[in-house]
Amino acid sequence: MEKIHYCVSGLINEDKKTQVKNALNKINGVNTVNVDLARGSIEVGYNKKVDPTSITNCIEHVGCKIH
Repeated sequence: MEKIHYCVSGLINEDKKTQVKNALNKINGVNTVNVDLARGSIEVGYNKKVDPTSITNCIEHVGCKIH
């Protein structure tokens, strides 16, 4: 399993955290999603079938900005 870590802005509350987690979990091949509101970070575990670009696009589509 591959892991990727993002520092993001826009994780403003639990609702946004849930939106991000739900959106990422819909990507076929994403195995784990850890969202840390305090640090403004997202860690995604995925298999090799997943294009990391689809993960970044998903995060940005929900309204978070990747640093």
